[in-house]
Amino acid sequence: MDHGDRDHLRDFSADRRLVILVAMAPVVGTAGAGAAWVLSRLIELVTNLAYLGRLSTDHMVIGEHKLGAWSVLVPVAGCLIIGLMARFGSEKIRGHGIPEALEAILIGRSRIQPKVALLKPLSSAISIGTGGPFGAEGPIIMTGGALGSLFAQCFKLSSAERKTMLVAGAAAGMTATFGTPVAAMLLAVELLLFEWKPRSFVPVAVAAVVAAGWRVWLLGAAPLFPMAALVALPSLGLAFCALIGIAAGLASGGLTALVYAVEDFFSMLPLHWMWWPMLGGVVIGLGGLAEPHALGVGYDVIARLLNDGMVPREEARLLMVKVIVWTVALGSGTSGGILAPLLIIGGSMGALFGGAVPVGTSALWALLGMAAIMSGTMRAPLTAMVFALELTHQFDAALPLAVACAMAHATTVLLLKRSILTEKVARRGHHVVREYIVDPFETTRAGEIMTGSVETLPAAMPLAEVFAFFALADDGRTHRHKSYPVVGGDGRLHGMVSRADLLRWETDGTPVDATLGESIRQDDTVVGYVDELAAHLADRMVATDVSRVPILRRGDGALVGLVARRDLLRVRTRQTGCEREREALIRLPRGAT
Repeated sequence: MDHGDRDHLRDFSADRRLVILVAMAPVVGTAGAGAAWVLSRLIELVTNLAYLGRLSTDHMVIGEHKLGAWSVLVPVAGCLIIGLMARFGSEKIRGHGIPEALEAILIGRSRIQPKVALLKPLSSAISIGTGGPFGAEGPIIMTGGALGSLFAQCFKLSSAERKTMLVAGAAAGMTATFGTPVAAMLLAVELLLFEWKPRSFVPVAVAAVVAAGWRVWLLGAAPLFPMAALVALPSLGLAFCALIGIAAGLASGGLTALVYAVEDFFSMLPLHWMWWPMLGGVVIGLGGLAEPHALGVGYDVIARLLNDGMVPREEARLLMVKVIVWTVALGSGTSGGILAPLLIIGGSMGALFGGAVPVGTSALWALLGMAAIMSGTMRAPLTAMVFALELTHQFDAALPLAVACAMAHATTVLLLKRSILTEKVARRGHHVVREYIVDPFETTRAGEIMTGSVETLPAAMPLAEVFAFFALADDGRTHRHKSYPVVGGDGRLHGMVSRADLLRWETDGTPVDATLGESIRQDDTVVGYVDELAAHLADRMVATDVSRVPILRRGDGALVGLVARRDLLRVRTRQTGCEREREALIRLPRGAT
């Protein structure tokens, strides 16, 4: 009889496999950093070719081109190329990349095709370099994740371990692009890992740190968007922080709805989706005539917003044009990221908000708007807050950022069922749960859910009586279970007897005067213990395909209860009851104020 393992419970489930993953993480971190550098060079190369006709990787601001009205054709041509690449290369290069990474994790066993790792950065460089109003972070997250996945596929790893390597590559790419290793770790936890375990977090952290080290050599150590020192807000200012958070949350909901309304519009057109990006390119080109700085990555625009470098008229025009070109381009399936556009939209909105409140500077409110709209749109408040701090090194803004990001997150959670990232996954038939809770099966003991009053059969019972006992159930005159514990005269468990045993005895010709104790297979009996976790017991029940398990007391092995499959459902019921059942535990006397 299997008495199970002794109870050696740990806070975490990590084992020596963690060492293997940590050893692999620096390779993935290096690959992610290299991919980020290559993508940044590719974007500059395409930008110079498209707007200046020169082979160069020098930085160029799209808003400073001299093409005039002919510039409308540049994004049209770029988007046409992307449509062709998606049609004849891989459809997974469409969009901003994060939903594709989520889908690979959720249903693809964390396997990404090699051609995606090649085509995604190339298509994104063409898109952004020809004026696409996107950032590089979504493509680099997808590319870094693809490299991590490909590296992991070279080794004998589980799906969960491949997921860790995929996310480590994604975090490394984000770190190298923005210089935000802690925010990249938080993004992994809040958005990509779907768990909070040392097995996944530690390798991701190592990869992000390695990528941060490489970034110093590749792109420099300075913050991406340095700001002048901020003046501390008075206590009244925190109320305005909450207000801008709510406003950003509402804007996030509007942006999400608008993006998918545009996508639905394109889906109704009598054209193959290959041509949608080209139509989106027309809108991008026309938007660029109205506001050239709305095109491209826009890091220079973000820097101006964070240093009071724009007047309200410019901020309003930038906000309006950026929203139009970005939502149309993203809805049409063009390749590019969402983070930089969100920073521009949120920064413009925040700067305009700052002009209407009596406290703080325009730069501070731009920073809060950027973080808040990122928090609301991506449903990642901790990532957004730390991301803003690491981008600017303005750590005195931590409290205002916390207030704004929390309120934006709360607003969108109440306003929308899904985020801009998970809506696309849901439209493909998959549900994403973004809440992390402790598994109730890992905190509930078998003794808490077992049935204490157990109907048993004596080991000395002849098989003839056993056949008669079970036959009553077939007549429907009384309720009988499919199996019963068999106990001896001393009350100790001998095993379990089921209807399948009766069929076996009939087939084998076992004498009917034999006793239960002599006939049952004691070694096959699955048992549980009072202090055993329900999770461990449920795993054994599934592995052995048994529906009822006797529960013993450690030490003397006495039978004290029984757990059936329906008892396991009580674990879930208890969890939902804690969420839904409401009561006042302290009752105030009537008339009390």
